[in-house]
Order: sequence, then structure tokens, then C-alpha cells
Amino acid sequence: MPDLDDIRRTAARLPGSEERMMTGGVAWFVRRKVFAWECHPWPSIPEDMREIIAAELVVGVKVVDRVDAVALVEMEPEVFLRTTTAWNEPKVAFRMAGIDPAHLEELITEAWRTQAPRYLRREFDERSPAGRHG
Repeated sequence: MPDLDDIRRTAARLPGSEERMMTGGVAWFVRRKVFAWECHPWPSIPEDMREIIAAELVVGVKVVDRVDAVALVEMEPEVFLRTTTAWNEPKVAFRMAGIDPAHLEELITEAWRTQAPRYLRREFDERSPAGRHG
């Protein structure tokens, strides 16, 4: 099962990525913009989702748009949570216990891409064949 160290390893390869401890847990930023975070069972989260987040490790990531988040939830509803809060949309949260390690790496990298400035995305793409994005 992937854990926060797997996210740390992926984020460490992303230019400009920085990890910070926040009130609700750890979060990753690029140029002061959050792209991934450990979810916390805040009172503003619907009760059924809050129970899941309180019981297991759940991570949120930025996505390109709300359609991407909905598609992930529909494809794997046992892994991706239907909602957390309306804040910082578009985003999606997922259960770490159910995520495939390769999919986790892709989610973190794509979340970083949504927030990273063009010059950092270009730097990543130029130095990493796996980073090349069509």
C-alpha cells in the first residue's frame, strides 16, 4: 500500500516542489500553490466522507477540471471520494489504501502540472523522458 513517503519521492523529482506541515497534515506546493495534501476530517466535509478520512489515509490532489474529478470517482468509486469540500476546486480525494502506486505517481505529477508555471513544466519535461507530456 502506498504511503506519504511515496508521495514525497514523487514530489522530490518535481522542480520547485516543496513540502510543508499544515494544520490538517502535510501538503505539497509549487510556487506557493498547493497541488497535493493529506486530507483532514474537517467539520465542513460531509459526514460520510469525514468518517472515511478519520479512519484512513486520504490524499487530495488538484486536477485540470471538475470533469476529470468526476470521471475518476465514476471509474473507481471505492478509491476516489465523491466530495470533500467545495474549496480549492477542481480537486479529487482518494484512499491511499486503494490506489495503485503507478497511478499515485501519475496523479501527483499531473496535480503538480496543474499548478506549476510553464518554465518548471518545461524543465521537468526536458530532463525526464517520463515527464514528456503530449
